[in-house]
Amino acid sequence: MKFPSIFRVNQPHRFQITPRHYDPVKEEIQQRTERIKRELQQEGLIHPDEEDAETGIRYHGGSPIRGAFTQGSPIKRKPSSLFESTGMIRLIIMVLLIGGFGGYIYVGPDFLYYMLYLGVTVVAFFALFRLKSVTKK
Repeated sequence: MKFPSIFRVNQPHRFQITPRHYDPVKEEIQQRTERIKRELQQEGLIHPDEEDAETGIRYHGGSPIRGAFTQGSPIKRKPSSLFESTGMIRLIIMVLLIGGFGGYIYVGPDFLYYMLYLGVTVVAFFALFRLKSVTKK
């Protein structure tokens, strides 16, 4: 059973192989259909921007792989907001817990009320500015 942790621990990559099967008949059919499509496009019978009826894929020219690794990569995508980053949320929670514990030890039980009032004030200001920006639109 795994215990929850605030830190991410790297796990070893498992060996996984997906077998690929070579089908010469299928490859020959694909090559022939591509050649026929190119010939029809050169003759002007079909247009390159028409949608392929079988696959539903539009032909845009060039390689379909171009940019596929950078556009949809979760590594490149950065969170748009401060609170969408899980690391930042963990840091805020840890600071609040350690600060609350230290304040409770140093000041006493009244510190919990101070934290409650401060939290309500911050939430109220956040809601006020959020509503103010919504009404401007």
